[in-house]
Amino acid sequence: MIHDDKSRENEVDLVIAAQHVRPRDISQLRNMAGGMICLAISNDVARKLGLMYMHEILDKTSTNDTTLSKMILGNAPYGDRPSFSISINHIDTYTGITDLDRALTVSEMSKICSQIDNGGMDQFVRYFRTPGHVPILIEARGLLEERLGHTELAVHSMKLANLIPSAVICEMLDSTTFRALTLDKALEISRSYKIPVLEANQIKQINGLER
Repeated sequence: MIHDDKSRENEVDLVIAAQHVRPRDISQLRNMAGGMICLAISNDVARKLGLMYMHEILDKTSTNDTTLSKMILGNAPYGDRPSFSISINHIDTYTGITDLDRALTVSEMSKICSQIDNGGMDQFVRYFRTPGHVPILIEARGLLEERLGHTELAVHSMKLANLIPSAVICEMLDSTTFRALTLDKALEISRSYKIPVLEANQIKQINGLER
């Protein structure tokens, strides 16, 4: 679990390394966390794949549409722009939304991230389609110095662990208050399920292996 900061979203996300995701993990994210299940990838991989942030895509397509241009989100209430890009499905999925389908999309996309300089770009175009049911999040180019969101914190954590720089993240929600799960409640779950909780500042201060 990763907690960003009380001065930002003040939310806890459940995080799993994309390369290790299986259908049961997607099910756990749905049931234990309950927020939007997204795939965070490194800025380097995104640039090599030619992916753009969704607000950039919409800005380019809204030139002659004043209605759409007025709807494009600038900075969010918590201080910076969302990291959303396109959403994808692997071509071997059916509806794309089941635990089986999303696990396939995520695990195969992690392979693209791993092989980005060895045919990954061609495989991405060949094996994935958009729109789909797995939203891609792109880390900020300046990483934690530019943006201290869950996207950057999760990807940086993967790099520190010498894993493929892609992670599945999902906001933890509270079905009693209908708000984000508080840090105190997240810590209770952490103790029950033996899942570590990392604070943004802890991740930022760790010196590890960069991939």
